[in-house]
Amino acid sequence: MRFSTLEEWLSFQEQLHPVGMDLTLDRIAVVADRLGLRDGTGPRSAIVAGTNGKGTVATRTAALLQAQGLRVGLFTSPHLLRYNERIRIDGDPVSDSALCRAFEAIDQARGDDSLTYFEFGALAAAWLFREAGAAIQVLEVGLGGRLDAVNSWDADVAAITAVDLDHQTWLGDTREAIGREKAGIMRAGRPVVLGELEPPASVLEHAERLGAKSLRAGQDFGLEREDGRLLWRFGDRVSEWKVEGAAGMLDGATLQNSATALAVVEALGVTEHLTDTTVSLALGTSAPGRLQVLPGEPQWLLDVAHNVHAVGELARWLGAHPVSGPTVALVAVMADKERAPMWTALAGHMDAWVPIPLTLPRALPASTLADELEAAGQPRVQRLDDARACMRVAAELAGPDGRIVVFGSFYTVAAVLELTPELAATALSGCAHVGGPGRGVANAV
Repeated sequence: MRFSTLEEWLSFQEQLHPVGMDLTLDRIAVVADRLGLRDGTGPRSAIVAGTNGKGTVATRTAALLQAQGLRVGLFTSPHLLRYNERIRIDGDPVSDSALCRAFEAIDQARGDDSLTYFEFGALAAAWLFREAGAAIQVLEVGLGGRLDAVNSWDADVAAITAVDLDHQTWLGDTREAIGREKAGIMRAGRPVVLGELEPPASVLEHAERLGAKSLRAGQDFGLEREDGRLLWRFGDRVSEWKVEGAAGMLDGATLQNSATALAVVEALGVTEHLTDTTVSLALGTSAPGRLQVLPGEPQWLLDVAHNVHAVGELARWLGAHPVSGPTVALVAVMADKERAPMWTALAGHMDAWVPIPLTLPRALPASTLADELEAAGQPRVQRLDDARACMRVAAELAGPDGRIVVFGSFYTVAAVLELTPELAATALSGCAHVGGPGRGVANAV
């Protein structure tokens, strides 16, 4: 074996390919075929793309499938604390040793061909899912869709969540252009679930031109919450489940993303064991850091929202779920993001702001962020140069009855979790496995 530890393998992958972001399917397809990962005998595939919501849809799709007693592989990105979070089998992150075995097999198969860090990960996921005998693999697109590594596999069911402006350098600077890239995961004659009520015309046109079977939110399926029940409509059929816990509090994007996940499961034809209990647990799972509420004094809300659309949903959620005490923003953003509309969307929702410094070249300096927030008229902007001090001051400002909102980037949420092991353990348990019939149902939050 070339390396004996996961850290060595990941360091090697970061340096192997001359370009970190290299959108093409040529390299990964060759290696996947050498490994026999596209010969039609492996797991069925559900592939999820979108600007926002795709991690939640992928996670809840996997949970719903597990509730049907299926063995399920889930590939998501990025991770928050440990690389292993990206590849889960029945909800459990794979081990370091399993990843090392997969990377060694990929390294042997690639020969002199280089692969990117993300391509290594996608191949490792597929290799491990096949080894584990997964019936279905749920693959979250990393960037775009058409040229993303996971699009090397043909989706039995594709899903596209909300489409908005982000990563314009690679995907285009309009919703239509970005939608066209995401539509590339569709396959002729196969279902595509469109989770947005008004998807870009380019998505609809591509589906029609390709002959994909479109299932549209609001037309072909819908999910409503009413008095502790979820009312599900799929085509002409209506189902009703009495739900508890987090599933009984779904609203806004969380409700719409759950509907999209249910539609994917319907399109895969796996609905036999959906019951009050399994739906409650599966739709109560959380993709870590996505509008994730962690109870305590104060309450913590973790949200990786890092673009205007996602921050708009965060603002809506805060307005719909007030707390009795102050709401404090613990925030850091990347310098290449459009920021002014974010601060406008959150006006009136935060009682204080604590910019947290990140040791990352792409990050906007905390002092510059503080200047922007003050210029935008945001209240009580704090200026601190130490992350632990930021967290301490945020907790003091929120008090026992308040809320701390951690948002702005995956890196922001990760930085906070790295400093608070108890918080991290609670956050990452939300993506734990949901057992199916005969295996029990456990560990879902």
